[in-house]
Amino acid sequence: MAVTTIKPKAYLCRRFPKAVEAALHERYQLHVNADDSILQPEQIAQSAQGAEILFASATEQINAEVLRQLAPTLRYVATLSVGYNHIDMATAQALGIGVLHTPDVLSDACAEIAMMLMLNACRRGYEADRMVRTDSWPGWSPTQLLGLGLKGRRVLIFGMGRIGREIATRARAFGMEIHYHNRRPLADDLAQGAIYHADFDDGLRNADVLIVAAPGSPELKGVINAERLAQLPQNAVVINISRGELVDDDALIQALSSGKLFAAGLDVFANEPNIDPRYRELDNVFLSPHIGSATHETRDAMGWLLINGLDALYQGTIPDNLLSPR
Repeated sequence: MAVTTIKPKAYLCRRFPKAVEAALHERYQLHVNADDSILQPEQIAQSAQGAEILFASATEQINAEVLRQLAPTLRYVATLSVGYNHIDMATAQALGIGVLHTPDVLSDACAEIAMMLMLNACRRGYEADRMVRTDSWPGWSPTQLLGLGLKGRRVLIFGMGRIGREIATRARAFGMEIHYHNRRPLADDLAQGAIYHADFDDGLRNADVLIVAAPGSPELKGVINAERLAQLPQNAVVINISRGELVDDDALIQALSSGKLFAAGLDVFANEPNIDPRYRELDNVFLSPHIGSATHETRDAMGWLLINGLDALYQGTIPDNLLSPR
């Protein structure tokens, strides 16, 4: 007699790439948030009742109440993100719920976005695009939309992890001088000649461009504030690909409006997607909608990292991307 294997129940909070979703359907009794809306915690708790696996992303708040309501059935939370500050890790650990994330596969894509933001901020990409699209370009002139060249400029990378190091590699190719701030200096083979600043304020004073690439965490909320921005040289540029909460919006907007900063490039915001509307009124900020890892290759790789990790767990082995062991 054939043995029937019952597939584990799973709930998908956001839509994943088609190939990844197809693999999930093969492995699990998968229920999907079909309209891809951002679910509130109480909606997640209600929709995912009975699930062994909860597939989430950085847009969902998997708080203690959600985890308690889904326990003890819930065995794993698998988040399509490197960061996991949207998950109550202490409660997950206490309840024996495993948490998987997707490190190491999105470094290139995020570094590319950092360069896109930096180039557009320094070379006034938003203003240039608008001029052409609105048919207001009067023709070339010697002083039109003068920006900042990258060669010879000092870039301070705040957070010199894998993504930060990929940014440094690309910035070197543009002839930039690499500085960085971490909790501790890198080994020489990883630093590749980058200048370490143990004191963040000292690093800021040496930054023509500041790139925020540190992992999001509660203790870093508002770390880029008015006092820190004041340390930057006049006409510096600020780039954020980390988390919006790391930047004090009031302080950044004031620095952009006053002329202290030349420009900014932002891919992340506090209260996404409800960003501070004042950013839309500024010509000297280039905005993108949290697309750091948004390539076909990267999102597929993130999805398969979760699938392979769960496959390993159900086969009795511990994958490298498991954060909170059951």
